[in-house]
Amino acid sequence: MRMHRLRWEIVVVLAISLGQSAVYAVLSIIEKMTRPTPLNQQTTSMNRSAVPDRPWLDLAYQVAGVVFPLMPVVLVLFLMAIHVRPPDGPARTMGFDLKRPAFDLAWGFGVFAVIGVAGLAFYLFAVTIGINTQVSPANLAANWWTVPVLLARAVMNGVLEEVVMVGYLFTRWAQTGGRMWVIVVLSAVVRGGYHLYQGWGGFIGNLVMGLAFGWLYLRIKRVMPLVITHSLLDIVAFLGAPLLPVLMAMVGR
Repeated sequence: MRMHRLRWEIVVVLAISLGQSAVYAVLSIIEKMTRPTPLNQQTTSMNRSAVPDRPWLDLAYQVAGVVFPLMPVVLVLFLMAIHVRPPDGPARTMGFDLKRPAFDLAWGFGVFAVIGVAGLAFYLFAVTIGINTQVSPANLAANWWTVPVLLARAVMNGVLEEVVMVGYLFTRWAQTGGRMWVIVVLSAVVRGGYHLYQGWGGFIGNLVMGLAFGWLYLRIKRVMPLVITHSLLDIVAFLGAPLLPVLMAMVGR
């Protein structure tokens, strides 16, 4: 009975969080692929201003866009605290704490150094061969708060995706007694799925990253290094966005 309830809990959590995002991403790639314009000639815009002509109201929208996506993280920590609570508590069990900062930073920056270069190379390759859109990751109007908001969004993405897709899912799945390779694959497929809005390159790249993150988590038993790696990847993508057209031009030569 307990295993049955936990698995239904997983389904509900995914349905109201990143699983839902995956469904919308599937619809998005269908829409993009049925356009007359080739996929690599389309642009996917991220981090857009809501009301660029009113900076303070736009800032309020951006803050809301950072805070509310984190509610699934609050939800899973709450559920794990009150229902089938792990012996060490939810945060400590998944390694979402500040107990080992040097360890977390070393692993986080190390994995970032490898995945960052490989990921950028694969993105450029995917656009070149026509299986991905051109991603424009930073489209906020220029304001004093633009960089802080982009940094906050990067960290938000890291916390949301790694705590839910790895820390929570892997902990709950282990509590059900399921085989861990199953959740490694499932988590990676869902991760790739909610990046389909970028194109097939986004799906493949994030599927591979999800498999690598899942394998690493099973070895080190801490989600914080993954949060750091993911945040760094998005920080570089968001703040380095002006360099992407230059790189694309170099690849196209």
